[in-house]
Amino acid sequence: MATDTPQTFEFQAEIKQLLDIVIHSLYTEKEIFVRELVSNGSDALEKLRHLQLTEKDIFDDKAELEINITTDDKAKTFTIQDFGVGMTRAELVENLGTIAHSGSKAFLKALGESGQKNSGLIGQFGVGFYSAFMVAKSVKVYSHSWRAAEPGHVWTSDGSSYTIEEVADLRRGSKIVVELKDECSEFSQEYRVREVLERYSAFVSVPITLNGKRVNTVQALWLRGKNEIKEEEYTEFYKFQSHAFEDPRLRLHFSADAPLSIHALLFVPKENPEKIGFGRSEPGVALYCRKVLIDARPKDLLPEWLRFLKGVVDSEDLPLNISRETMQDRALIEKLNRVISKRFLKFLEEEAKNRVDGYNDFYREFGIYLKEGAALDHANKDQLTKLLRFESSLTEKGKTTSLADYISRMGTDQKDIYYLIGPNREAIEAGPYLEGLKSRNLEVLFCYESVDEYVMNNVREFEGKKLTAADHADLKLSDLPQPTEGALSEGDVKQLSTWLKETLGERVAEVKASDRLVDSPALALNADKSMSPHLRRMMKAMQKDGGEAPLRINLEINPRHAVIKHLFGLQGAAPEKAKLVAEQVLDNALISAGLLEDTNKMVQRLYKLLESV
Repeated sequence: MATDTPQTFEFQAEIKQLLDIVIHSLYTEKEIFVRELVSNGSDALEKLRHLQLTEKDIFDDKAELEINITTDDKAKTFTIQDFGVGMTRAELVENLGTIAHSGSKAFLKALGESGQKNSGLIGQFGVGFYSAFMVAKSVKVYSHSWRAAEPGHVWTSDGSSYTIEEVADLRRGSKIVVELKDECSEFSQEYRVREVLERYSAFVSVPITLNGKRVNTVQALWLRGKNEIKEEEYTEFYKFQSHAFEDPRLRLHFSADAPLSIHALLFVPKENPEKIGFGRSEPGVALYCRKVLIDARPKDLLPEWLRFLKGVVDSEDLPLNISRETMQDRALIEKLNRVISKRFLKFLEEEAKNRVDGYNDFYREFGIYLKEGAALDHANKDQLTKLLRFESSLTEKGKTTSLADYISRMGTDQKDIYYLIGPNREAIEAGPYLEGLKSRNLEVLFCYESVDEYVMNNVREFEGKKLTAADHADLKLSDLPQPTEGALSEGDVKQLSTWLKETLGERVAEVKASDRLVDSPALALNADKSMSPHLRRMMKAMQKDGGEAPLRINLEINPRHAVIKHLFGLQGAAPEKAKLVAEQVLDNALISAGLLEDTNKMVQRLYKLLESV
């Protein structure tokens, strides 16, 4: 029953325009209004908690600190009630009538200042409240202040004007009744509202009930101390937040006060979904501000190479734009990005040092992301490169080494870290490119993944040591005494090299004796120094420029090998057969290099050679 005459206020024309922007432009999804109203109610309850510490006379002090939501699909209404601080008549005008009484210039100025001062609009009855008009025919706000002497009021608006009227017998806090538009009647359905609450407000600290049933049963674990959380609670939270069935592989829970206030709970899944063919992963770390979801999949919160992470980051320092759907302060987001990235890298370093087997298991599943980061994230390249692992010529099959450990085994005269790229260990060890380094006791890293060459070319060096491909045409190795007994003479080598160049024609750019071959008769090096054999194969597979360019090969021969010595004798005694052998030696070398693109001619040639046996 009203005890005074209701007063009606007209929105100014310019304010109607602003309200139209709030309703139709600032929010991309209509369901956001539920989150905004829950956030407002949560803040009102938090304010009351603080008042209870300082004020003795609080109206309706027995009211539970909770948020109650009810839906009525027949009346097409959505109702939300909190028992927080409530509002007086003057506060209703000030808070709900902000747009109505401030004018557009002052309103826009207030928005700018709120972003700069980090006061934000979260939990304030203001623009966030007006999101209700996206779905409402009309909105009623019943409110009674915590001050017992103040009467209760109802604020009513259809979006074009509003009235305020005194009302008796109200409980402390605010109750908002939204009469829904016909096309928005879905929000009068319990299942639909529950879906929104579970997505956006699952971790609000105060109890939320929907039609008498508690909704937010999962606690905001990231705000609790690690010592008070049980392992099964972490697991339950992870499965809830990431919609996973398996337990997480790794977990990082940390808080920081400087340079930003951050509470983070991050998980590494058991399996890498990209590895098993589910396509590129979307960001999986949700961004919260004071336990209210801002963005479930923020693209810029973490670098791309951390897209495999799941979990939550909560920062009270985050200023947001009106809708909370996009971050306003880019510099602050970048700072969050840097802090979280550094902290996770430190966590991985500790894992690699203290739990070697566990880290190696993690690396086998997720190492591809660290390689991506090492190649592309220049700010974190050094830390990421330390975390890379490879098999090498000195490790057992399946065992890996770090670049730091590789350097610890280097001789004092060695200036480079050598690596070879191949499909597997067996292929690399069977090829000719390892021989020269192995004979000089030089360790070689084995790289099996298609991204490895790109990574090595971008990392370039580690702790002052250059990363060098062992199959590069410009590779310079220290002189190694070669046995001359039974080898072709220098003159014979020169003669054979000239004959091979003439015989093989445009297929080779250069032929010479090799200083890196021990057991193989020949090896092929790509004469195009800007494109390795592996990169050429990738470019060809992707049909990129360079993949179809004419292949130019430098052929190196081993003067001590029986095949090469036999070929030298054949060139004069049986020139036609010698030509077939020469072409086969080249093709065999191209196969080892992964550069033979047409095998048909080789097969036909082999048949001719077999006929002459």
